[in-house]
Amino acid sequence: MKKDVQQERQWAVKRVFDGEHIDSICVSLGRSRAWLYKWVERSLQDEPAWYKSQSRRPHNSPRHTSEEIEEIVKIVRLNLYNHDLFCGDQAIRWELAEMGVKPLPSLRTINRILDRQGLTHRRTGKYEPKGKWYPVLPALMPNQTHQADFVGPRHLKGPVRFYSLNAVDIRTGRCAVEPLQSRKGQSIIDGFWAIWVRMGIPENIQVDNEMSFFGSPLHPRGMGPLIRLCLHHNVEPWFIPPSEPWRNGVIEKFNDHYQQKFLNRIAMGN
Repeated sequence: MKKDVQQERQWAVKRVFDGEHIDSICVSLGRSRAWLYKWVERSLQDEPAWYKSQSRRPHNSPRHTSEEIEEIVKIVRLNLYNHDLFCGDQAIRWELAEMGVKPLPSLRTINRILDRQGLTHRRTGKYEPKGKWYPVLPALMPNQTHQADFVGPRHLKGPVRFYSLNAVDIRTGRCAVEPLQSRKGQSIIDGFWAIWVRMGIPENIQVDNEMSFFGSPLHPRGMGPLIRLCLHHNVEPWFIPPSEPWRNGVIEKFNDHYQQKFLNRIAMGN
């Protein structure tokens, strides 16, 4: 059928160039004058395949999701997944809203991004280390190496959502817990500074690859507020390999105790 239509266009244009009257051609083919003029004009554009239909898809789509938003959705989903938190479309959208991402993608857009990135699988089986090399940071003296991580979001009765920034000195075992209302840049700086005021400024700070630690929502590959804070105070930041939380074993164990023996047992109101 498609081939017949293309032959019809070629035959109609040939009859025009042979000198046949326009009205006669249109009547015999059951076509309008506009249809015939269209294909005559196409034939004059010096394109070998002028008689074939062209795609009507627009070259630019104002509603197309940017690469930056797609990368942010990917990182947020992986982070929630690696922390054993809910990582569906609604959980991801809450995280994006908390981070101040604009424009905020819809649930349908988030699902499409996850599908394109192949991130629709569910967590199954026991975690297996990837075997990547990673240096063992020294912890011979107090404040030589700290491990830090977020717990949350958690909710107070009200409801109020909050996060807990936890840190542990690997040498002494001293810990600090700093509740925060968000994981935005200024909150990250305030949280770490409050911990360092109590525990002391470390030589090394070891964290995971959560975007709020290493980047920013608008520039996920840029230098985030934590890195800037560390460089300003001569602290060396270390980021464990993606999807390997066991590298941060001390703080992960602390977070587990913190959730089981505090968050899960004590009902807190705002």
